[in-house]
Amino acid sequence: MSEVREETAEQANARLDGYLVVDVREASELTGPLGHIASALHHPLGTLPGALAGMPLDRRMLLVCRSGRRSHDACALLAVQGFTDVTNLAGGMIAWNEAGLPVVSSPPPGQDGSEA
Repeated sequence: MSEVREETAEQANARLDGYLVVDVREASELTGPLGHIASALHHPLGTLPGALAGMPLDRRMLLVCRSGRRSHDACALLAVQGFTDVTNLAGGMIAWNEAGLPVVSSPPPGQDGSEA
């Protein structure tokens, strides 16, 4: 298997508009102190394969977690499934916050009991 592609927080932020951002953390982490990227979709790592079923295999995605470990695993998992354009956020939301990039801490649509 090929190596997982990674980008720093600054690199990813500069290209954010071109990515489908997927946060693979648990729901409780999205509203914690690190927050989440405003455009991120939430699919915990355990639900990721089913959540992305039917998505074009060449869809450009940025995978995000707390430190970069789970999102690294998610990238590897998606590559095995045939996805060809997945990138890991190196250092995860810790690095994103350290870079001073914008975050939100309110639940994404559908995470607070409301409909998306």
